[in-house]
Amino acid sequence: MADAQETRLAPPGAGLPLGELLLARTLFALRRWTSSRRSFEERFDRERKLVRALFQQCDAETGARRVLISRIPGLEDSSRNWSVWMTLEHLRIVHELLASIIADLVREVTPPGETGIAAVKPNADVGPEVVEAYEASSDLLVSVIASSPNLNTRARYPHPWFGPLNAADWHALAGSHLGIHRTQIERILKGLRS
Repeated sequence: MADAQETRLAPPGAGLPLGELLLARTLFALRRWTSSRRSFEERFDRERKLVRALFQQCDAETGARRVLISRIPGLEDSSRNWSVWMTLEHLRIVHELLASIIADLVREVTPPGETGIAAVKPNADVGPEVVEAYEASSDLLVSVIASSPNLNTRARYPHPWFGPLNAADWHALAGSHLGIHRTQIERILKGLRS
């Protein structure tokens, strides 16, 4: 059951404010032009370690408590009232999806259909079992990247905010996305302590 605060949030898939979306697209393009595959791998690994240090602070009860946080740039309004476990479940869903998309694109196959933001929202009832699933999804993504010698594919698949992306572009998003949700977990934990 949704609490009273959640009902005031924008619906899942509503997106980012237009100015923020345009800035995000510009910054992403700049990052793709000025960074390397290795830097994207290092960013994902660094963020993953930070996320792990954060969720290790949670027991089953604190990890399940939802906290309404202020909106973080890059985070939809509908995602502001999550628990740590919900955030890990979202990351699990996204990592598995990224691994699948990248694996297809590396084979120069465009995945069928489109992915919407609303489709990667977590179940509110997720529990501490998500930790193992999140770690497995992160390992899967790292493995797909490591086994793909060339991510600069001709095949592209559309991101709801950034448009058609090749495998290298999807890879570039992974660490940044993880960093946004690492900040989210930090704010959730801060809210739990106050």
